[in-house]
Amino acid sequence: MIERDDLKAAIGSGLLTEKQAAGLIGLADSRRGARNDLAPGDEPFELFKGFNEIFIVIGMIILATGWAGVWAATTALDVYNATRNMVIAAVIGAALLWLLSEYFISRRRMVAPAITLSVMFAVNAAIGFIASMSDVFMVPQGDYTSVPLPLFLTTIALLVYWWRFRVPFAMAMIAVGLFIVAIVFTASRGGDVGGISDLFLLSAGGPFAWITLVLGLLVFAVAMMFDMSDPHRVTRRSANGFWLHVVAAPALVNTIALSLLDRETFGANLLLLFILGLFAVVAIVIDRRSFLIAAIGYIVALAAGVMGGEGASITVLILGIVLLLLGAFWERIRALILRLMPGFVPLHRLPPSHV
Repeated sequence: MIERDDLKAAIGSGLLTEKQAAGLIGLADSRRGARNDLAPGDEPFELFKGFNEIFIVIGMIILATGWAGVWAATTALDVYNATRNMVIAAVIGAALLWLLSEYFISRRRMVAPAITLSVMFAVNAAIGFIASMSDVFMVPQGDYTSVPLPLFLTTIALLVYWWRFRVPFAMAMIAVGLFIVAIVFTASRGGDVGGISDLFLLSAGGPFAWITLVLGLLVFAVAMMFDMSDPHRVTRRSANGFWLHVVAAPALVNTIALSLLDRETFGANLLLLFILGLFAVVAIVIDRRSFLIAAIGYIVALAAGVMGGEGASITVLILGIVLLLLGAFWERIRALILRLMPGFVPLHRLPPSHV
């Protein structure tokens, strides 16, 4: 094992520059924690490294609550300058969050505080931009014309935040932010969202489900770019890909599955079963279990709607057995499927089989 004293000696001898040594230390730190005890082929997933991170997150939440309370009280005392006070609070809050991020993310490399600070930064930016650029009193009346630009600027600010601190979770928030911007922009141009199902039903008549489908495909493509640039999953690029898959999978599966289930025909149910199987194969080939998790619920719903009663129970039982077998023999199943892949599939850019 290379110690930090070895790196200092390498810098002193000219073998490494300080920048190269810092990059190597950062790479080693990013792989510690949940990655240490992973079996070959398992997906890295880490929300916190220890209880001290939870302790710090609780402190951040209490601090943010107190900060919001102080500025709410200040705004109540000066109602005529409420917008100005909110903007000032957002600017000061952004500066404080940036300084905290420099310490807890760049220097301490903590996971849970990084996620918390990313969420807080996004909320703070949204409050600041919406307060300074939109007419919030018109939103309850259905006028969203002043909202898309502040939300878009919030997403850009979050992109800058990710560019500086490289928090993988922030990448998922950027994808969700673009989705919200697209939906709100379409609604401000006359689109009518009758319910949550309109965001996923292609037969609903509006453009929202198509927006969800297209953005899901784009997010999936970006996730694959991150994955294929780091097939051995040793850098944060694979973590960025993971969180983007978490966003892309529900968008794609929900839109296709709900649209087919809504037809209530045998042909549509058969097509849905085929597509869910295709999603399962894709998940195994790219070595991402998130697509399977998104599809499981629809397999159960399909079984309950088509078979009902005892037939649905048997299907769920079989599904449970299949999932346990996949979990236990994922690598062997994946190796078999990879051997059956056609030549145009870039297997060298995908995680290698460990069997």
